[in-house]
This record gives sequence, structure tokens and C-alpha cells, in this order.
Amino acid sequence: MILGLDGILTGDELGAIRARLAAGAFQDGKATAGWHARLVKENEQLGRDDPAAEAIRAEIDAALRRNAIFAAAVQPRLIQLLVNRYGVGQSYGRHVDDAFMNGRRTDVSLTVFLSDPADYDGGELIIETPAGEQSVKLPAGAAIVYPATTLHRVEPVTRGVRYACAGWVESRVRDPGAREILFDLERARRAMFQNHGKTAEFDLVSKATANLLRRWGE
Repeated sequence: MILGLDGILTGDELGAIRARLAAGAFQDGKATAGWHARLVKENEQLGRDDPAAEAIRAEIDAALRRNAIFAAAVQPRLIQLLVNRYGVGQSYGRHVDDAFMNGRRTDVSLTVFLSDPADYDGGELIIETPAGEQSVKLPAGAAIVYPATTLHRVEPVTRGVRYACAGWVESRVRDPGAREILFDLERARRAMFQNHGKTAEFDLVSKATANLLRRWGE
């Protein structure tokens, strides 16, 4: 499932993050790439111990977790984040994310866009799907969530600078098909409640959702 999420970050949060980006010390992005991915990775990122990076990661982690759609679709247990920068000529070629990062499983990948699309050319995230390639370039503060199992790439930036936060989620529900069923049930449950309140049918759907989560959750 590929899911776009608008307004993950507020305007005030974006302003604070951009101030921290200006103060951060960026380094070669190859440091966190696998042995094959570093052959095609040309970007920069904030070091994991950089104070600016720690503050940005904490703010984005909190913003993602408070988003009801993200929580229902992804069922996050652990979120790992890297803050990156692509200047002119930089890109990240075709690759698949490692199955484990820092000893934790990666079920879902995500990108939170931190630059306005008008501020740079190129830099599209390209996700390969059975229906073809999907190109993604979202407004600042928006996010795209997609399966970590996919091949994907970041196209070369040809003007300006692209700031983004890439992330990986270890989900409480490992199976992507099960996550999608739970997401559909949660959307239906919320629509039922909004339209009709707490009815007997709502209670039955709530029971099924909770019991499936007990069956599939880890």
C-alpha cells in the first residue's frame, strides 16, 4: 500500500526544523547505506548524534505518531529516521532498503518532505510498483508511506536543494495484507461512528478489528 499524508508537520514545526537544518553538520550519506546501495547513493545527511538531527527526528516521530491515518495504516512500533539533503547533481539510484536496520525489521518506508517543491527541480522519489513507476514530489510537511520491499530511487536534483527525512517503520503487524485489512476496517468503523454513532453494527466491527489485531499483532 502506498499512502500520501498531507500536513504531517505544521507551519511552526517546519519553521523550527528548517532553522535546525541550517545549524546542522551534514556528512556523506554513504555512511548509512548497505554495501551495494552506497554505490548509487549521492547525498548528505545529518549524523545520528548531531543535536540538530536528534531534535528533528523527535519532532517528526511525534508528528507521525499523532496522525490517526498513519497510525491506523502503519501500526508503528519503532520508527527510525534520517535527515538528508540533496544538492544539485545529487541523487540516490535504484535500491531496496535493508530488511533490518540497527537490528530492527523494516516493514514500511517513508519520506517526509521538508522543502517546498518550488524550491528545487528534480529530486522526485520514484517507487516501482507492479502497475509501473510512481513519481512522488509532495509539499513541505507532507509524507509518503510505501512498502519497504519495493525498489525505489531519488532522481537527480537539477536546481536548488531538496531536504527530506527518510524513515523506516517496524510495524506491530508484520504482514502487509493484514495491515491493509485492519486499515480498511478502521476507516469503515470511523465512518460508521461519524454517520450513525455507537450502534450495534459499530460494536461488531470494533470487536472484529480488535480481535484481528490480537491475532496478527506482535
